[in-house]
Amino acid sequence: MPIRRQDALDYHAKGRPGKIQVSPTKPFKNQRDLSLAYTPGVAEPCREIAQHPESVYSYTAKGNLVAVVSNGTAVLGLGNIGPSAAKPVMEGKAILFKAFADLDVFDLEVGSEHPDDLIRFCQLLEPTVGGINLEDIRSPDCFYVEERLRATLGIPVFHDDQHGTAIISGAALLNALELVRKPIDGVRIVFAGAGAAAIATAEHYVRLGVRREHIVLCDHRGVIHAARDDLDDYKRRFAAETSLRTLAEALKGADVFVGLSTGGIVSGEMVAAMAARPIIFALANPTPEIMPDEAMRARPDAIIATGRSDFPNQVNNVLGFPFIFRGALDVRARGITEDMEMAATRALAALAKAEVPDSVTRAYGLERLRFGPDYLIPKPFDPRVLLWVAPAVAWAAVASGMAGRVIDVEEYRAELDARLGRAREVMRGLTTRAQQAPQRIVFPEGEDARIVRAARILADEGVAAPILLGDPALIRRHADDSGVTLEDLELANPRVAPDREALATELWERRRRKGITLREARVRVEDPMYYALLMLRAGRADAVVAGEDMYYPDAIRPALEVIGAGPGRRHVSGIYMLVFPQQTFFFADCTVNIEPDAETLAEIASATAQFVSRLGIEPRVAMLSFSNFGSVKHPAAAKVRQAVALLHQREPALEVDGEMQADTAVVERILTQTYPFARLKSAANVLIFPNLDAANIAYKLLDRIGGSQAIGPILVGMAQPVHILQRGADVGDIVNMAVIAAVDAQEHGRTPRPPA
Repeated sequence: MPIRRQDALDYHAKGRPGKIQVSPTKPFKNQRDLSLAYTPGVAEPCREIAQHPESVYSYTAKGNLVAVVSNGTAVLGLGNIGPSAAKPVMEGKAILFKAFADLDVFDLEVGSEHPDDLIRFCQLLEPTVGGINLEDIRSPDCFYVEERLRATLGIPVFHDDQHGTAIISGAALLNALELVRKPIDGVRIVFAGAGAAAIATAEHYVRLGVRREHIVLCDHRGVIHAARDDLDDYKRRFAAETSLRTLAEALKGADVFVGLSTGGIVSGEMVAAMAARPIIFALANPTPEIMPDEAMRARPDAIIATGRSDFPNQVNNVLGFPFIFRGALDVRARGITEDMEMAATRALAALAKAEVPDSVTRAYGLERLRFGPDYLIPKPFDPRVLLWVAPAVAWAAVASGMAGRVIDVEEYRAELDARLGRAREVMRGLTTRAQQAPQRIVFPEGEDARIVRAARILADEGVAAPILLGDPALIRRHADDSGVTLEDLELANPRVAPDREALATELWERRRRKGITLREARVRVEDPMYYALLMLRAGRADAVVAGEDMYYPDAIRPALEVIGAGPGRRHVSGIYMLVFPQQTFFFADCTVNIEPDAETLAEIASATAQFVSRLGIEPRVAMLSFSNFGSVKHPAAAKVRQAVALLHQREPALEVDGEMQADTAVVERILTQTYPFARLKSAANVLIFPNLDAANIAYKLLDRIGGSQAIGPILVGMAQPVHILQRGADVGDIVNMAVIAAVDAQEHGRTPRPPA
């Protein structure tokens, strides 16, 4: 997408100038908060840190704080434009750290071009920050600065311009070589560019297994060879004993080209002279050394990567530095070692081969992503990069003795999941419960590719034993297209199942006085939805998850016919779990009962509270209205008041009250101070709305503009676990619903089943 100059200027100038700000992380609303945050309360952590220096990580932000430091001598492709002009780039770096790894940043632009000044400045920062990211420092000063700081500081130091490209392109190289079936120690690699990024990348490739003598570097004067007398110590490491003198000569017969120079310096003829199945990394930005379409015309057998987002295989440093620092800081590493960098490379290479979630493909407007020539490395906006790279780096730090603290890898992954959002943390907790006793979950829409992919995830993670209904040949075709196996997945075809007659008879006996004939029952049993529900009823499955390709009423009607409401209930209802950064709410009824009467409202509240309890959460139920405890005399408020009375009578142990307004329900101060008689002693977490209008509007507004994440709809009140997806749900939504169904099935299994 082209960016106009004025668009970029407006983006940075409008509103609050710049791109970052400092925000408090603790309450600061009154005199007591002031006394705790500053004098006299602040003296206590000061004394504690003075006595126990390591406690600085417990009482301050140091462990989550990175300094991004530059002197502006080599900013992007703009050259030596000075520290002030470098500041927008450093603020941009701060955004990336925060957005991708939840790391805070001080961007610090140093007003000196002398490398020793930069070194001294960073040395003085050590008490303040947990790590230092060096940025946009000219070569060869950058090598000297980083080497001195790594030798003298006890915190991680990382020059992204050197190592970022090396780590990311290294992952792309490993996967590209696998695809072209060439051994890493046999390939010949040519670099265009011999600055910080090129030299660091070449060194990283050597550590990956490329032979040093197989690498040729070229700068603006041509090939770096042993006879040249203008080489610094860093270029001299790659001075080749060769008669080659130009980039064009060097590319003849080469297996890999890595461009870290300027745009347009490589022609189609030069690429055509490369070896069979060449690998071309044209990484100059914004204009690559050769455009991908020109390279493909010259060599249709090539695998190509660039630094641009509008072509496949973007080598983007954002895949590296946020997660490397996240892992390093979380184990309080004293530095960043080659082993840690190698761990990041191999983690990225491995992640590219994993199933790609729909959320990632949607973000890039793609139908699918699958490991291959056009997908060598993960996309920058893939949230899984944090979960793969940071633990790999952290564990490498522990293994190499660089860490100040040891981590449990699984617990650490859970912590990282929480950083990606409270919803992921909630779902991870439920996933852990589901894994303790995997349940048999049947999917009527087994022929849907998204269901197949979700089932593979559920089986691989030990969450459930999926059963896919449909034509096995079609299911296998979708599995092949998605690059997944059907191992450990049960397949069943209702149209030819040997138990069709027995199930049809059971359905007929259940519904024969409600207008169904035996012939109609036989037809319905061949419908995967009915077959799945009958499997559940017969005890051959523990839960049903359906609705991926059905309208909600079409999915819920068979469930009511075959399974029905739970004992003592006449209604079922749909709830949404609304997950906010600090808390989780359950909204009901959002999908089923349009205008419930008092009796139905009481049932909705009871079933929702029971389900929330099954999740291991203590329900605190507020029955919502526009009235507070009789403050308005109106039939709508009276209906809610009557439902509360029914609940108090039938379930005296349930913490429920109303009618009350929404702010009364969720603001504890209003509830406890204005209405001390209320049975709710703290803010509600279950909100029962007076009608479908209110519930549906509320959850959709909060999901879209209120900063929450909605999980659902979750069908409650059924005699056995049946959960209905939103039509068109993506793989992640399907997995989440299956996890909820599995936990629900576990809890249903603790109580007697309803009579057949």
